[in-house]
Amino acid sequence: MVSFEELGIEKSIVKALKETGIEQPFPIQESIIPLILKGEDVIGRSNTGTGKTAAFVLPMLSKLNPKNFLQGLILVPTRELAIQITSTINQLVKYSNLRSVAIYGGQNFQMQRKILNKGVNIVVATPGRLLDHMNQGTITLSKINFLVLDEADRMLDMGFIDDIKEILSYIDSKKQICLFSATMPDSIMQLAKEQMHNPKQISIEKTISQANINQSYLMLYEKDKFQQLVSTLKPISNNDESHIIVFTATKQRARDLTYKLRNDDFYVDSIHGDLNQRQRESTLSRFRNKKFNILIATDVASRGLDITTVSHIINYDIPDDVETYFHRIGRTARAGANGTALSFVSQHDMFTLRKIQNIAANSLKNLNTEYGIEVDFKFNSAPRPNRFRSNYGRRGYSQSRVPGEQRSRNNYDNSSSRYPSRNNYDNSSSRYPSRRLSGITRPLGRRNNYNRDSD
Repeated sequence: MVSFEELGIEKSIVKALKETGIEQPFPIQESIIPLILKGEDVIGRSNTGTGKTAAFVLPMLSKLNPKNFLQGLILVPTRELAIQITSTINQLVKYSNLRSVAIYGGQNFQMQRKILNKGVNIVVATPGRLLDHMNQGTITLSKINFLVLDEADRMLDMGFIDDIKEILSYIDSKKQICLFSATMPDSIMQLAKEQMHNPKQISIEKTISQANINQSYLMLYEKDKFQQLVSTLKPISNNDESHIIVFTATKQRARDLTYKLRNDDFYVDSIHGDLNQRQRESTLSRFRNKKFNILIATDVASRGLDITTVSHIINYDIPDDVETYFHRIGRTARAGANGTALSFVSQHDMFTLRKIQNIAANSLKNLNTEYGIEVDFKFNSAPRPNRFRSNYGRRGYSQSRVPGEQRSRNNYDNSSSRYPSRNNYDNSSSRYPSRRLSGITRPLGRRNNYNRDSD
């Protein structure tokens, strides 16, 4: 097998890499690293857990000049992924003078500006917060010569396509671009056609990250799920080596499960969209350090969460789409280790289960007979109606849910800036013109956050 030195990676980078315990490259790294070092544009189709991050980080670090200006930009969809990639970079530049920073929403803007003013070589950013810095003049992209779009399909799903195109318009056309995506919809291919120069396409099959994952499922009625979860967790949670992530469909269910499992004396915590950035980072840090060994998570953690010791994935709620399933189970069996993935399947999940089985070559094992659980499910049932967002699709993206008679209370004046101040209220027509000064407290219902970062 070829070594990292033979692929052309700098010796100082290889030295730091070996200290992390990685001696040999993965297949995607063997395929992509030489192309990037030659200056080729690359499109990589790869599932999570295949060594994709190192495939673009290692050649980037070998190509960049450690001068005090920004040369490399990595765009990612979520803050978790930005933190993970920046952490990887910081480990690998231990013996070089390269500097990097993660730029994402939820973190203090002024602190980010101070770091940028000191000078960095690589920025890992979510599109929304990067545009904030560009509009404030705290970052310039004129000298960027290496650009990575990681999890491009997820960024487009989240509505970042216009932001990405605006960012690209400020970068030199001679830049080298690497695009990575689990799927290749038409929008991705169109973006590649517009922005990339004769890109080389590398595809690593999804099954590569499933070889070491023992996948199984249990068909259960909804009312029986929690008791089965407790029965499943009891024998494995007492093992010191067990590191378990339980995925739920909603943040409310994540909170409920955490509360119930704590009452049953499990060491458990949760991560979901209602936590601020400091709370998320604290929870993940304690999970990595095994202060608790069961993490209840929504799909906010299914991408960008890199904990190599995760031994078990439990899908308490099976996701509505197949791609999310594979990203979830990709949290285990990292870097060649073994892992276990168990899914609880209700009647309405049978349609999704069939699709997963087709892609996974029927590698999911049915445990109902082994566990002595009988259910009366129809295998040809229709897909579940959109259970968790019943109004999704009936309204435009970001359209207000607030009734018209209440909307004046949240009437932001967005005409002057693309990214207006969050406190820029236009209360001229409101029944409560001096709400902040009067000290009156009253329920406002759901409030619109038009310029919340979608990362």
